[in-house]
Amino acid sequence: LAESMAARSDSCFSMGLETLSVPMRLFALNRERLCERLQALQDVPPSSIVLLEGGKQETRYCSDHEPLFRQESYFHWLFGVTEPDCYGALEVKTGKSILFIPRLSKEYAIWLGEIYPPSHFKEKYAIDDVHYTDEISDVLKAKNPEMLMLLNGVNTDSGSTCKEALFEGIAEFRDVLNNKLLHPEIMECRVIKTPMEIEVLRYTNAISSMAHCEVMRACKPGMMEYELESLFQHLCYSRGGCRNISYVCVCGSGTNSSVLHYGHAGAPNDRQIQDTDMCLFDMGGEYYCYASDITCSFPANGKFSEDQKSIYNAVYKANRAVMGAVKPGVIWSDMHCLAERVILTSLKEIGLLKGEVEDMMKVRLGAIFLPHGLGHFIGCDTHDVGGYPEGTEKIEEPGLNKLRTVRCLQAGMCLTIEPGCYFIDALLDKALLNPSQACFINGDILQRFRNFGGVRIEDDIIVTPSGMELLTDVPRTVEEIEAWIQRGEKTWKKQ
Repeated sequence: LAESMAARSDSCFSMGLETLSVPMRLFALNRERLCERLQALQDVPPSSIVLLEGGKQETRYCSDHEPLFRQESYFHWLFGVTEPDCYGALEVKTGKSILFIPRLSKEYAIWLGEIYPPSHFKEKYAIDDVHYTDEISDVLKAKNPEMLMLLNGVNTDSGSTCKEALFEGIAEFRDVLNNKLLHPEIMECRVIKTPMEIEVLRYTNAISSMAHCEVMRACKPGMMEYELESLFQHLCYSRGGCRNISYVCVCGSGTNSSVLHYGHAGAPNDRQIQDTDMCLFDMGGEYYCYASDITCSFPANGKFSEDQKSIYNAVYKANRAVMGAVKPGVIWSDMHCLAERVILTSLKEIGLLKGEVEDMMKVRLGAIFLPHGLGHFIGCDTHDVGGYPEGTEKIEEPGLNKLRTVRCLQAGMCLTIEPGCYFIDALLDKALLNPSQACFINGDILQRFRNFGGVRIEDDIIVTPSGMELLTDVPRTVEEIEAWIQRGEKTWKKQ
């Protein structure tokens, strides 16, 4: 296995210039880790083979328009292949990797460029063997696996099921097919990032942080929200080689900043930014299928009002309190409650709330102002897999039921920390009609914040053996944000 992994070790992915070079050793190590987990299972015979189907090139509805292809995340994690319509196999005992590529027609060379032979992909991806997809059945029959392991399992964020590999001749393997054992093992591998994966996540965060800083400085009252979305995408691509973004950009200004997933097709970042607005920009670039997820909140005119400062600082204190508490062994739901407690305490200090914070916690008042989970895993997907492995149950209390994981933290996990405080009429009105919650709310002061919008501060972190590493690098304190926007230094770098 080690000899196979060492072969063609210089192969790497890069978008050129000063963009990050990602070695194919990253994926060789991922394959090794998966083999080790599968070898440890008594139910997996030594001659077992893993088979994954990569993403397919789709067209838009009934047209022939082909959207830009992005690889399926499990397939990318295991093989690093950027092309569509491929399959990949992995021998559990030896770690030997096999890539199956489509046999392309001669027309391909006219429209899409050179047709490369299998040897090209063997070198490009440091794969042991490469065959065509119409040879899958013959290649597998020659290896006579005792078990053919297929990927089938539910993504607990989307509720969707992984696409199980299908190929011509699969019926001949029906006696050795297993679609139960692979998913929990490969999912758990993706939860803990290797040092090489962390290096890619550092890079995506560095590029996205830079772009956020430039957007923050470029934002001016009178601009359209989508102008800042466009600038972010341009900077991530032109300076960082991030052809894809991790998710639809959220560029909310004014009351739009309280819409948690603003920016969708029905609300396409199309409001004109006003002088007194608070802006909430949630955007992240993606490099080689590794995501980033950063939110910056700041005043459009570069100067916080007293109310803006109060709400921002409440969220900032929660963000930093969680960072100070994160370490291996900590329960993520406890971190969410810590963030809630800090925000409620701050809202009490400005007079918006009254009474004992612990009593507010008991009636789940925090969920009125923080209606989403504290954060989520991040990796090859923005909401990365592994939040609720088998045997892990969701907490069915308001707010806590929105958590994307409730797991005990381990070194190597990559998560977002994204507390927020929002003034959402639908939730505020509901709380005011609930006597157990309304008794804590000062209605007169609340009225002052009705059109405030919201604040979210979102950073990406890696859990380390002794605490955490902060990957995101943007101005965060009120003083840093105002200085950055108003003075406009050429570059931002946290001292």
